[in-house]
Amino acid sequence: MKRCLWVSLLLVAASSSLLARQNSTSLSPDAIFWSLAGDIPASRIERLARERGLACRVTAACASPLQKAGASTHLVQTLQSFRESSESCACAGGAPQIAALIHDKKFATAENKLRSLLRDDAKNPWLHFALGAVLRQQENFDDSFDEFSESARLMPGFPETHSQLSYLFYRLDDSDHAIAEARTALSIDPKNAEAYRYLGLALYSDSQYDAALNAFQQSLAREAENADVYYDMGITLRGQGDLRRAAIAYQHALKLRPQFWEAHSNLGVVLHDQGRLDDAVTEYLEAKRLAPHEASVRNNLGNTYCDKGQFDHAIAEFQDLYRQSPEWEGGHSCLAKAYMAKRDYPSAIRELRTAISINPAGGAEHRVLGQALLLAGKDEEAVHELQVAVTINPDSSLAHHFLGTALVNTQHLAEAEKEFRQALRLDPSAQNHYSLAACLMALNRYEEALGELETASRLDPGQDLYRTRMQEVVKLITASR
Repeated sequence: MKRCLWVSLLLVAASSSLLARQNSTSLSPDAIFWSLAGDIPASRIERLARERGLACRVTAACASPLQKAGASTHLVQTLQSFRESSESCACAGGAPQIAALIHDKKFATAENKLRSLLRDDAKNPWLHFALGAVLRQQENFDDSFDEFSESARLMPGFPETHSQLSYLFYRLDDSDHAIAEARTALSIDPKNAEAYRYLGLALYSDSQYDAALNAFQQSLAREAENADVYYDMGITLRGQGDLRRAAIAYQHALKLRPQFWEAHSNLGVVLHDQGRLDDAVTEYLEAKRLAPHEASVRNNLGNTYCDKGQFDHAIAEFQDLYRQSPEWEGGHSCLAKAYMAKRDYPSAIRELRTAISINPAGGAEHRVLGQALLLAGKDEEAVHELQVAVTINPDSSLAHHFLGTALVNTQHLAEAEKEFRQALRLDPSAQNHYSLAACLMALNRYEEALGELETASRLDPGQDLYRTRMQEVVKLITASR
């Protein structure tokens, strides 16, 4: 990201913005189509038309090209209501065609056409603006930055270019520059709802949650019915830990745009955080219906099924996920949990090995793999995985406990005792006292074993097993005397 270039562009924008406002030109039909291509909100396009006027009259013949480019019926009717010019707009040519391609998400084709036009018209700021938007959609952020920067140089008084740059910096986790660009956009146009939205996102990325929420409120004060802003508020409120208000924000976004699959998915996440697993599943299923090929939705749904103990559903969900998106890296640990519950240890081992290949430092994955190997009777392999687990996470009592079990199975009793004592130090539970007692019995240290069993029985008096084993140890002690 070429941030140093933009420092000079900020100065250009600041010095020329007043002049640009004083000498604003009428909005041409191409500018309308490029604005749609650049994802400028309809309310903003309408305001630009009111402030600048239209260079020509939008006739009924323009309705279809505008709608194909993403204009709402309301925006088309509003543009048709302007009658300043007697000349009819020509809503044909490169701009309407490319805007329609972008609306249909045919980004590669649109990019090729824009680059072709730029070869003959390199000083056209709208072409650079539209190309920047297409490259951003393809997550080619560096080249997108170059195009928006060139558009700003050629059209310095246009706040949307700064808003787009703010969003690019936000996506690249550069909150300082994101905040600066959004504020530059607002210095040019203090009424710009979109700039307030991007300022909110930038402040959110800087963990300034209250300031971000205030910026979102400022955006809504200028454009009240914006589902995207409510969605962003939901993200911010969850980041702040306010799950109740986050859910309300996502629900408001969905009232405005029921087909907003991302809001359904994020609402599912919040409901899951609240422990409302059935409601979370409902939201994920709706998100999956709207976006059946979105891997993150299936991943979240599969994880929620695991947490509900619906392991058959979880297995089916993850199997569909990996068929559709074999490159997806998440979910393997959860799928392994489902296989473990079904006692399908070979499948669980396979998924855990995949999870570890993706995240070799995952102590929990090494521990669970060790458990699965124990259950599959592969004790030597289990010892290796559990040794890795305790190295990565020495404070895991479970890892020490299962390593002790694996060492007992492989007849390394002295080492096993050390692991059981470490597990007991970290978690003085009845089970850990019992496991240490079993190891001590194998070492023929019956008096010590009896003491551990007595402690276990005292901690968990309802467990008959401990009393039974105590009686066995007493007999062994008597027989050895």
